[in-house]
Amino acid sequence: MRHVFSVRVGPVGFRIGSDWRAPIAELERLYADYPAPHGGVADFSVRLFAARPWRRVIRPAVMIGGDYVLPEAAPLPLAQGLLAAEMGMNLQMALGQRRYLLLHAAVVARDGQAVVLTGASGSGKSTLAALLSLRGWRLMGDEFALLDPVTGLLHAFPRLVSLKNDGIAAVAAEVPARRLGPMLPGTPKGAIRHLIPDATTVAAMDTPAMPALILFPSFGYARAERDVAQSEVFVRLTQASTNYVALGERGFAALGGLVKAVPARAIDYPDTESAIDQVEAAWAAL
Repeated sequence: MRHVFSVRVGPVGFRIGSDWRAPIAELERLYADYPAPHGGVADFSVRLFAARPWRRVIRPAVMIGGDYVLPEAAPLPLAQGLLAAEMGMNLQMALGQRRYLLLHAAVVARDGQAVVLTGASGSGKSTLAALLSLRGWRLMGDEFALLDPVTGLLHAFPRLVSLKNDGIAAVAAEVPARRLGPMLPGTPKGAIRHLIPDATTVAAMDTPAMPALILFPSFGYARAERDVAQSEVFVRLTQASTNYVALGERGFAALGGLVKAVPARAIDYPDTESAIDQVEAAWAAL
């Protein structure tokens, strides 16, 4: 492809190629502090391309391809090329990752122990993880939790944090502008803006953590907490995993071990400060 960028996020390397310079320039800026893939060899490739040659210049539309594809995926406008690249990386992980059990979750850690924040889209886990990372927690990831079936450890995957809608202002008020990507309005999920993890997060991304707590946050409700039974946790986490079925017995054993060993709670919260207080209280109660 005309323009190429390679990057390693935690244990996974990516090579992103594009028909346009703009998305690659954004990736180079936002991932400037990240290393290249081990040995220069990427685990996954992403392609951002025009379905027809003229769509490179006339109403340019970005198709997402790579090692793994969703044929029915609709193109995005070039102004959302950065989002297309991020979606492409997510797609490769979701469809192609076999070393780790993937959970759609944000992860933060303290003292070598990790809290997994998982729930439906819109539950506020990305905003909550970003704010916790500004209050002394280590950010391990926003999109995926990587559970090693052999060791039971969680490996970091600290990509750019995808802030959405009201969450953008909540985080932007606490970080300098240089740590934020461009505003992307009108995406399928509304407005999106990316937060760049700090240098400490990137430097520590090769250090795994032991899962210590699973939280199911839900935004927009009166403050409440409850313990979650192991049976419910198991079902909810199978639904949150993109490769549980593909891993077969390894996936079943890994998830079963996690659920048996790690306590889980559901937290409802009306605002982010309340959620932060609830996370700290749950952590203190361990």
